[in-house]
Amino acid sequence: MKNIFGTVDNTYNEIREKSLMQWLEEMEQHPDVAVHGGVKLAREYVEYLKEEIKSLEQENELKLQYLKKLKEKNRQEK
Repeated sequence: MKNIFGTVDNTYNEIREKSLMQWLEEMEQHPDVAVHGGVKLAREYVEYLKEEIKSLEQENELKLQYLKKLKEKNRQEK
């Protein structure tokens, strides 16, 4: 999310991620095998989602660049 200065501010997301990781660490100590066994799966899924977000952001950037080029091309033709 961009702030008023145009820079990216991930403070909220970083706090959420730290909170989630802390909670997962606590769940690793849970006596129920299904609970502490699911922690690894949850961590893997979080990493998958991060990679997916990164991929989508790159894809979006490419599309924006392409649209800017099309817009410039259309202006030059007029």
